[in-house]
Amino acid sequence: MSQKVRRGGKSARKVAAAQGKARQVRAAKARTGSALDAAMSWLPFSEEQLQRVFLAAILGGAVVLAWMVASFAGVPAMASRQLSAVAADAGFEVRRVEVRGVKQLNELKVYERALAERDRAMPLVDVEALRGRLMELSWVADARVSRQMPDTLVIDIVERKAVAVLRKADRLVLIDAEGHELEPVSAERAKGKLVIGGSGAGKQVKALAALLDAAPALKPQVREAAWVGNRRWNLTFKTAQVLALPEGEQQSRKALVKFAAMDGSNRLLGGKAIAFDMRAPERLYIRMPSRVEQPEASGSVPSAAKVAEASAPKAAKPAPAKQENN
Repeated sequence: MSQKVRRGGKSARKVAAAQGKARQVRAAKARTGSALDAAMSWLPFSEEQLQRVFLAAILGGAVVLAWMVASFAGVPAMASRQLSAVAADAGFEVRRVEVRGVKQLNELKVYERALAERDRAMPLVDVEALRGRLMELSWVADARVSRQMPDTLVIDIVERKAVAVLRKADRLVLIDAEGHELEPVSAERAKGKLVIGGSGAGKQVKALAALLDAAPALKPQVREAAWVGNRRWNLTFKTAQVLALPEGEQQSRKALVKFAAMDGSNRLLGGKAIAFDMRAPERLYIRMPSRVEQPEASGSVPSAAKVAEASAPKAAKPAPAKQENN
């Protein structure tokens, strides 16, 4: 009896190699499974909870995608209008406007901007846009708009503080510490306030305040300050006497402090002198009144007579007038 020999079968070597690969696959799966199990054991939730988180994330993404599609189709706008109509029917509609914090500002200007929202449903009121319109008012440093349900808009205003009056070519204007122009004023209303003038003076308000703070005893006596040549100050006191200060922040401050000390010991303000000039280092020039006064250029200091060294001023008869340049 003959026996058939099957050709092409797997050799022993191939079988052994296949079995070796199978063992490697099983070992890798075992290692991977143990690693995942170890990682899961460190998490504060179970595998079932993790699956729920993934499912919620997928559903959330689907909702966002649906909302974006609806936005392009105009559905949210329609829903917003419908919601606003329902809110208005329920009484959530702007009926009143309450304004707080207004003292100097014309309150009607606030209402002019706020009443555009009257009879509008509360959900449709754009509080940020209204705040932006209020910030355009010259007196407003800051503003806050809030809804007070069911029918009131509340507006809180923070006003700028007027610190001086700027003398312009054709009018007087109130300004704050930043030099921000607030509103024109009459000469009557400007009385008692510090008046500043000169080209570019509005940008020098902070510098002037720092200068006057260096001599607190003189500060309340200053009536006007003229910014001359965009480089230095002339101060006019309530006695109508004028003090010419030198150029430079440090130099002018030092001169003003020295003048305050001399005034304290010699009573320069309120005396016969009509002008003082401290533009020359360490020297004080005093102008005394004469029978015939010559007209002076705007922002200038009258001709001065050298009297004494600034370090030790003494009362003396003025020498012949010495002409000074501005």
